[in-house]
Amino acid sequence: MTESMDRDRPAAWRTYIEASQRLFTRLEDDLRAASGLSFADYHVLVLLSEVPGHRLRMGELADRLVFSPSRLTYQISTMQRRGLVARQPCPQDRRGSEAVLTAAGLLALREAAPHHLHSVRTHLMDDLDDAEVACLTRIFTRLGRRLREADGGDATLATMPGDD
Repeated sequence: MTESMDRDRPAAWRTYIEASQRLFTRLEDDLRAASGLSFADYHVLVLLSEVPGHRLRMGELADRLVFSPSRLTYQISTMQRRGLVARQPCPQDRRGSEAVLTAAGLLALREAAPHHLHSVRTHLMDDLDDAEVACLTRIFTRLGRRLREADGGDATLATMPGDD
């Protein structure tokens, strides 16, 4: 049984990677077509919309997005030129700055969100075959279990599908 699972791991990961890449490419294409926003734009706007005052320190925003500081600076600069966010000095830290959601950014998010939700539902239902859905479901179920276990122990996320 273990040998069979070891043989199936590369195929399961390949299925996961191919399905994820195809899905995210289609979702980003739809998001750009409907709103002109990239996934990165959308995620920055979502994060800023969810915090009190619609503002986050740049370091905290980078951590939440898993962006390097230079990548976040570039992202915020391009969004700032489009009027979606503003960059302001941080009142608590004279050396730091904050990204602040603007009225235009909030409007862009409100307009994009229903299109993005529809696109996610459409592509999840129509673009993945049953085997891909089963593979993704297995992987995300195990990932969720490992993340919950990580709260109380040393869970590893680096294991492959088929572990159990």
